[in-house]
Amino acid sequence: MVVEGRAPDPQEARSADEFVALLRVLKDASGLTFRELSQRADAVGDVLPRSTIANMLGRTSVPREELLAAFVRACGCGPAEVGEWLAVRKELAVHGRRSGTAGSGSDDRAEEDGATGATGGDPADGSERLPSAPTAGPDPARRRRVRIVLTAVLLAVVLAAVATTVVLLGGDGGRPDTRSATGPVAGRTVQIRSVHSGFCLSEERGSDSGRLYQARCEQETIPSFSLQPLGEGVWRIVTDHPVYKKGCTGIWNGVADNGASLQDQECGKRDEAEQFRIEPVGSPVEGYRIRPVHTRLCVGAERYSEKLGAELVQTNCAGERKSLFSFDPVATGTAGG
Repeated sequence: MVVEGRAPDPQEARSADEFVALLRVLKDASGLTFRELSQRADAVGDVLPRSTIANMLGRTSVPREELLAAFVRACGCGPAEVGEWLAVRKELAVHGRRSGTAGSGSDDRAEEDGATGATGGDPADGSERLPSAPTAGPDPARRRRVRIVLTAVLLAVVLAAVATTVVLLGGDGGRPDTRSATGPVAGRTVQIRSVHSGFCLSEERGSDSGRLYQARCEQETIPSFSLQPLGEGVWRIVTDHPVYKKGCTGIWNGVADNGASLQDQECGKRDEAEQFRIEPVGSPVEGYRIRPVHTRLCVGAERYSEKLGAELVQTNCAGERKSLFSFDPVATGTAGG
């Protein structure tokens, strides 16, 4: 069952676009955000990234079986309801359309059977293409369409290469940084820079959540950071916010969960969850790993993202080379280059 609202009936779908529209209704009825759906899926061992959910709900083709099952489970559906969604999805994937009553022998079904063919595989965004009707032989118009498609693909490859060059030269995406990493120094005002993405830690402007995200290092990053040694390789990351003043960086509410947010908050509320071991990695040093004392996990961008605006979270250390930081000194009272 769906807690916040009435779950839609998948049997109402007569086509793929109607099926996806019902999935959007299901998501709205659940009252859950993309992030919450992803977290609920992770908790039961399903893989359901937020970006994949968004892509799935924005298309007019049916999703893959495993993606659909993970999504409807995360929305609160039980095993029987999951089975109903999968059954309707299978019928649409095979026939393209469904008759007015599931399992009926109407003319609609005869029309659908005429369109039966092999599915088009699994696109990268998690959807499955519906079959198309077979063609009777060489078709000049079709050959022209093929040439147009091939030209578009070639153009896309060229544009992708240009975009990659822009990223490497310092565009809007993540950008590898060739600067050497700087270690922690007590009391020095710093920007905390991700070696993996080239972005710096900052709060979202106008937000009072205290959560930290990847921002351009060239702009003023908020809050400013400094480091306070606590002994035996343990540090406190002290913050100075222009509105909320002095505070400390720590793991949200002191929780131990993988994926918990990194957050600027008042000092002294989270005990070891606002204490960090800062450890050099590599020889020569490639960067510094930041590890919350209360879990020994690592700090990094969510899913090791290189994107601007990606949230900083507590995560496992498997992607160590993607969770390294530099503590770049800045002039006192500033936080931009």
